[in-house]
Amino acid sequence: MDEIKDGLSEIECDVLVIGGGTAGPMAAYKAKMKNPDAKVVLLEKANVKRSGAISMGMDGLNNAVIPGHSTPEQYTKEITIANDGICDQAAVYKYAQHCYEIIEELDKFGIRFQKDENGDYDVKKVHHIGTYVLPMPNGETVKKALYRQLRRARILISNRFMATRLLKGRSGRIAGAVAVNTRTAEFLVVRAKSVIMSMGAAGRLGLPTSGYLYGTYENAANSGEGYAMAYHAGAKLANLECFQINPLIKDYNGPSCAYVAGPFGGFTANSRGERFIECDYWSGQMMQEFYNELLSGNGPVFLKLNHLHKETADHIEQILHTVERPSRGRFHEGRGTRYHETMIEMHISEIGFCSGHSASGVFVDDCARTTVPGLYAAGDMASVPHNYMLGAFTNGAFAGEDAVAFAGEVDFEDYDREEVAREQERVLAPTRREDGIPPNQIEYKARRLVNDYLQPPKVTRKYELGQARLAEVRDDMENHMVARDAHELMRAMEVTSILDCADMAAFASLYREESRWGLYHWRTDHPERNDEEWKCHVLLSKQDGRMTCEKHPVQPYIVPISEEEKDAYYKQRIKAEA
Repeated sequence: MDEIKDGLSEIECDVLVIGGGTAGPMAAYKAKMKNPDAKVVLLEKANVKRSGAISMGMDGLNNAVIPGHSTPEQYTKEITIANDGICDQAAVYKYAQHCYEIIEELDKFGIRFQKDENGDYDVKKVHHIGTYVLPMPNGETVKKALYRQLRRARILISNRFMATRLLKGRSGRIAGAVAVNTRTAEFLVVRAKSVIMSMGAAGRLGLPTSGYLYGTYENAANSGEGYAMAYHAGAKLANLECFQINPLIKDYNGPSCAYVAGPFGGFTANSRGERFIECDYWSGQMMQEFYNELLSGNGPVFLKLNHLHKETADHIEQILHTVERPSRGRFHEGRGTRYHETMIEMHISEIGFCSGHSASGVFVDDCARTTVPGLYAAGDMASVPHNYMLGAFTNGAFAGEDAVAFAGEVDFEDYDREEVAREQERVLAPTRREDGIPPNQIEYKARRLVNDYLQPPKVTRKYELGQARLAEVRDDMENHMVARDAHELMRAMEVTSILDCADMAAFASLYREESRWGLYHWRTDHPERNDEEWKCHVLLSKQDGRMTCEKHPVQPYIVPISEEEKDAYYKQRIKAEA
């Protein structure tokens, strides 16, 4: 199976896009549309036809700024408040100004959005302040429609190649990337004038309570390679202490989707069937209230739909059981639960990095540029907060258009050939051992330690112990991990990224000495929010081979936030009647 072969090839392109999920295809498409003469290569470790978090579709847009329903100013204010004030508004505001154009373009691709009897977009309210949720009746077709556009634009697609490291030139500008074939282990060097990284969340960081390695909240293929590659290339990463934690169906690797059920009358409830938070939109403080209720005498927590009419509950089932995660229906069937009959038990997900649901990502500006010249990031791995699918499409478009313009103004950078040889040696090291520890065992131990030591509430001494235990796992990984075929080699490379992300999560969390974002960064020994000292980004980077952190000021707001508004997400708990 997947016999390991020796080989090294090199190709050249103007724009290299790494990651074929949501942001990557849109970035490649927009780059090609802006300059049809440019050579654009899309690199994907699986197959672009069915890769990424939207491989099975999506039930709707979480953050659609539709004229007549909301304004860019309202949305920017909403996200700033939801993200506890740590927000460079320029990127959020630019997204809000242009995402409607992307909706119209997706509509032309054949993706339908729900409309009311007057033919207007049927936008639903879920957020604490504004109205932004737009259902997608044929959401299961979104990846198919996107792939059709790639083929029509004649984008060059290289499936089954996993990028492992970025290449930089002597000037510090990006020079390309090194990749390994996930079926043969042959190497590919892609020289590029600009590189766009769109490799998704670090979804395999914590371990699900089920214990299954791939039973994750996020797409299990997203193991944090983008975060790790950016780090090793010297790019700065922002707010990695702001973990992604979400409500999910107990024992099932998928969201509870209260935001889908909310417009129909569903809500999050305690064991008494009582609603305890006003808003089911995800934020750190919402998760804090969820956590508090879960541990109180009122737990467990449930998704409550059994008060609705059966037709309404059945309609919600139809949406949730056919799009994004069709296995959800089989799970409930096996458990014997129906939405109109009983409340559905919920729980808290494992931790991860994901700007799409929180704020942790590679630090970018409003054109998706990172701190490395010629390197871009978009989607769930870029630092634009609360990005979601539409944000990945929109910011991917920004990245593609800017990257192809950048490529048109520069020539190829020379890179160090010895660096490629060293990377080959690093990647292939597990294949050259006759015996050792397989990648799945290394991964299980690393992610179990993440749960034991890094899962909030955050305790300084636990974090220090966690760093020591993770260092022991790294020693096993670097000296004893074995890969017996090319597929297992891919898993081995994923493990290296997971461990890098765990180290970054611990380092950044210890650096920010306050509590912020509710459950996302709750430090028991620094329990108060401290705006005077910490209303800033924490930027993590690799300097002289060492991990470092620095404070970076939040840029002046474009949309002002009043004192009365800034704590709106801290006032969601419904007070019990006396």
